[in-house]
Amino acid sequence: MRYIRPLSIEDAAGLLAGSAGTAAILAGGSDLLVRMKGGFIEPDLIVDIKAIDGLGEIRETAEGFSIGAAVPCAVLGESKALKKAWPGVVEAAKLIGSKQVQGRCTIVGNLCNASPAADSVPALVAAGAKAVVVGPGARRTIAVEAVPTGPGKTSLTKGEIIEAILLDKRLPRSGDAYLRFIPRTEMDIAVVSVGVNLMLDEQGRVKFARLALGAVAPTVILVEEAAEVLIGSKLDEATLERLAKVCSGACRPIDDKRGTIEFRRKVAGVLAKRAATTAYARAGGK
Repeated sequence: MRYIRPLSIEDAAGLLAGSAGTAAILAGGSDLLVRMKGGFIEPDLIVDIKAIDGLGEIRETAEGFSIGAAVPCAVLGESKALKKAWPGVVEAAKLIGSKQVQGRCTIVGNLCNASPAADSVPALVAAGAKAVVVGPGARRTIAVEAVPTGPGKTSLTKGEIIEAILLDKRLPRSGDAYLRFIPRTEMDIAVVSVGVNLMLDEQGRVKFARLALGAVAPTVILVEEAAEVLIGSKLDEATLERLAKVCSGACRPIDDKRGTIEFRRKVAGVLAKRAATTAYARAGGK
């Protein structure tokens, strides 16, 4: 096993592309090291990206925020500007693991681990976040929802690495929220999760909306019909009931020891109503 700590994103991509065996990226390591210790993976090459300039930083620009691939979730929670602009995204990131894990885990690692129940992903999808992908000699920006393709699988090709997550500048009269259901009070995997992002017009009606469901399909689902239900409303009870019905119908869950299909569909509707109500209030709705 080789361990290499490159100083540039281009070198990291080159190492991954040139690896003859199994290669893994190390940022926080909260997924990788657990899998290695459990004997599920034994990489021939580990590329540690923490020394790469900029990857451990949150940068605020005129366009919004750039969150480096090696930024720990605990740091997201300490960023007042990010928390004010995108509270739902920060809420989701702060639910990943324990306080100790928070000091290491990253939202990019959470995304690339490609778990359908990943906490940060529904919030990022609802927020319309983008991923900056760097490969050998190429750079592209894609929607976050285009990264996971199934449980444990991503659309990234050999040699590609996510450099940063981009969030747009928060516009006036807008807000987001994230909620999940878990069997325990903390440190558990989502049985169902919902991310909502809303923008209101001057009359307090929803003019733009995105809603994403987690843990109810092989990947996070962007429910476009839910946005259609919300747009033009002030989130009256009839609208919320239609929203719940649409979200329950959009689920493609499985039966397992943590929840039945029927239960997950019901909870998806309930959480969608609650998350939408919170996002609406944060956007200034009454």
